[in-house]
Amino acid sequence: MIIRCDNCSVSLQLDEAKIPNGNFTVRCPRCQNMMRANKDMSGRGSSTARQLEANKPAPAANGGSEAFAEKESEFQINSALRSLLSALQTGKTVLDADDEKDSKPRRVLLGLGEKKDEVAKVLTESGYRVYIAETPAQANERLREGKTEIVIFSPDFAAEFGGAAILQQKANAMYSSERRRLFLVSLEDGGTTMNAYDAFLRNLNLIVNTNDIPQLPLILNRAVLDFNDLYHYLNRGLATEPI
Repeated sequence: MIIRCDNCSVSLQLDEAKIPNGNFTVRCPRCQNMMRANKDMSGRGSSTARQLEANKPAPAANGGSEAFAEKESEFQINSALRSLLSALQTGKTVLDADDEKDSKPRRVLLGLGEKKDEVAKVLTESGYRVYIAETPAQANERLREGKTEIVIFSPDFAAEFGGAAILQQKANAMYSSERRRLFLVSLEDGGTTMNAYDAFLRNLNLIVNTNDIPQLPLILNRAVLDFNDLYHYLNRGLATEPI
């Protein structure tokens, strides 16, 4: 039986004769992540092909793809023109304040339970490119592309796999340089929206109460802009694009 680690995506070959029927747990030898797997009652585990299919990258939500592509292309062209203009201007190494910084098209990965459709609809209508993960493995595969920098998850995400804990564990295990490139948002019933102190203690970037989902695009945009302002000089020194 072959399973893949939800955290580092390494493939593990297990001896089926030593695997109990039903649910079981195994530790990844590379990253020490605890994985939950299942062997059905017939005594057969999932085939390699089925495992790879189940672990494919989180698919994109319906709608908004053409508008996002157009917005992304326009943003890239404008960024290139501004960079060229900056290089031609003598005595200036950078442009003045960028009036279009809040118009950057962004990709969002959702690891949510019952609220996933509602959140996907709100963000898609606001111009975000949204991907919806059903399992931690799908979330990890999408993140491996390196294009999705915003992750929104909730406590009920893939509860049978411990999905929320796995995403939090992944963030906690990142080097600081990696963690700065991941904007982690927890959507929860009992949380206080934009509680910076609670978010800091839990290694999150933002907490949003589920009652504020209709205002999520506004909240998310404000929080990301504040985050980019915090790392403005570091990003400029490293020649790194803000989130």
